[in-house]
Amino acid sequence: MRRLQYWLLAISCLLLAVGCARMGSPDGGWYDDDPPVVLGSIPADKATNVKTKKITIYFDEYIKLADATQNVIVSPPQLEMPEIQAKGKKIVVELKDTLKPDMTYTIDFSDAISDNNEDNPMGNYTFTFSTGQQTDTLEVSGTVLSAENLDPVSGILVGLYNDLADSVFKTKPLLRVARTDANGHFVIKGIADGEYRIYALQDADGNYKFTQKSEMIAFSHETYKPYVKPDIRQDTIWRDTLHIDSIAQVHYMHYYPDNIVLTAFQETQTDRYLLKTERKDADRINIFFSYGNEQLPIIRGLNFNSDDAFIIETNAKKDSITYWLRDTLLVNQDTLSFEMNYLMTDTLGQLVSKTDTIEALAKTPYAKRVKAQQKEYETWLKQQEKKRKREEPYDSIYPAKPLEPKYAVQQAMDPNRSIYIEVPTPPAKLDTTGIHLYTKIDTLWYNAKYEFRQRDSLLRAYELLVDWRPGAEYSFEVDSAAIIDIYGLACKPYKQGIKVKTLDDYATIFLDISGYTDSAAVIVQLLDKSDKPLAQSKMESDHTAPFYYVSPGTYYARAFVDRNDNGIWDTGNYDADVQAESVYYFPREIEAKAKFDITLAWNMTQLPLNQQKPSALSKKKNDKKRQRKNRNADRAAKLGIQYIKK
Repeated sequence: MRRLQYWLLAISCLLLAVGCARMGSPDGGWYDDDPPVVLGSIPADKATNVKTKKITIYFDEYIKLADATQNVIVSPPQLEMPEIQAKGKKIVVELKDTLKPDMTYTIDFSDAISDNNEDNPMGNYTFTFSTGQQTDTLEVSGTVLSAENLDPVSGILVGLYNDLADSVFKTKPLLRVARTDANGHFVIKGIADGEYRIYALQDADGNYKFTQKSEMIAFSHETYKPYVKPDIRQDTIWRDTLHIDSIAQVHYMHYYPDNIVLTAFQETQTDRYLLKTERKDADRINIFFSYGNEQLPIIRGLNFNSDDAFIIETNAKKDSITYWLRDTLLVNQDTLSFEMNYLMTDTLGQLVSKTDTIEALAKTPYAKRVKAQQKEYETWLKQQEKKRKREEPYDSIYPAKPLEPKYAVQQAMDPNRSIYIEVPTPPAKLDTTGIHLYTKIDTLWYNAKYEFRQRDSLLRAYELLVDWRPGAEYSFEVDSAAIIDIYGLACKPYKQGIKVKTLDDYATIFLDISGYTDSAAVIVQLLDKSDKPLAQSKMESDHTAPFYYVSPGTYYARAFVDRNDNGIWDTGNYDADVQAESVYYFPREIEAKAKFDITLAWNMTQLPLNQQKPSALSKKKNDKKRQRKNRNADRAAKLGIQYIKK
């Protein structure tokens, strides 16, 4: 009996111990919110005269390491990737590069370390050692932004050189590096006294220097001398998620500079090479290049006569070229073989002539297209036969397929908008006398004046410029066969009623710009909530940028310095020592109300660049670093008791 009581007592104790050991259990027990703690390391943190390339860091519990390749940065940068592994209660780092003499090494784990069970992040952790007599401890920090739209650039390398020559960025690896977080913020640690230049690099080939035009970069001629001084900050201690327990003054060492802002850009890819040729539609051959050139390719047909065989259409950059086939016999030919002579960039960066033999195969063979047309005709024939038997009106002649232009016409027209026409295939005839615009005055309709023009020299796009009368009614009409394409297809008649909005439907916005003294032009853009430009205005001589006919709503604004006065934002070039054109954001949203004229003062340089862009526009606003959990404080608040964290 006594033995039975003993075993029952032992089992009860065991069950009690198991119940106490459970963390975050459904019975409402306390959670394990404590992050891992470093117990020690070999060699010791901040050790000097270190000769080993193997570092072992010990923790008080089992840990895991999230994506060491992306999250862990070793500085000076390692050309041969180090091995970094979490093994139980330790992390082992094995450096592969030869250790440099008298050099401070930092291994920045960011917030990648967490415990294995509850995933409590340790927070930013950096291990440091030196191969010399002392450990360098200075730091610099700042933010990397996209030069085009001031969005934070995450995951880009930021590095220092103590060699101040311009050529060093392309000839030597960065001296010390860090990687930006989701908010574009970086901290470079382990810096010695001295003067440095700073760069950012989206390192595509892993050599820690700028060697490819495709790599996003940032550079500055400004130099920095890191330093440190004592400072005081206020730390808020929270009792729970809603209540502040106390505010403490904390003495700490403040490292400077801590407000560096770099604007990163990608250079224009001027290397020219053939990307692809395709013939998705039988009536055209599309050719795509990496970069445009005024000298278009020369095509010589091998199994067809290429003389006057094409109508050539290019985009504005001339890196996309469409060869429309004039002759339907060629359209019906499944394979067109030809030689194409074009300019391409060689290994020395020079444009040279190159000739390729190309076979352009129609994606849909002619026989299959004929079969589809026959099926369509038979379906139509059956429909007409059914109508005939029911003694309903029917057609005895198969109707020709019409040309179907796209008409961009607003029923409720803004006074500053145009009418746009896009023809699906090159037109052989475009009779402007068959395109009409009428305006209603009192009860009668009259011809309205308009200017008809081709849009931006595009082959198939047209625009009607109209001096609209606010509040007036119009009718836009196109006659049958006013537009006929090169294959003989004619458009159907088209009619669209238009009512022009009154001036009372709009707001007017004037941005009064200051803080800018350069003589170059400034282009101001009105943006929607997705950071997309809706309209743009050139700053006038009185430093105002007007926007008329603004529909009621919420808007934002940005400006760029248009150095070459071409009306578009241009990127930079490192070899030419040219920065990307400067961009600024109006720091608040703009509320436009109908019938109101709004004048807003805007000092473009009053705020640092990293504080200008409204948070509603930032594409990184939802990216957050992993936070330590505080579930026990929340639970204590629900129980009405005070939680004291150990």
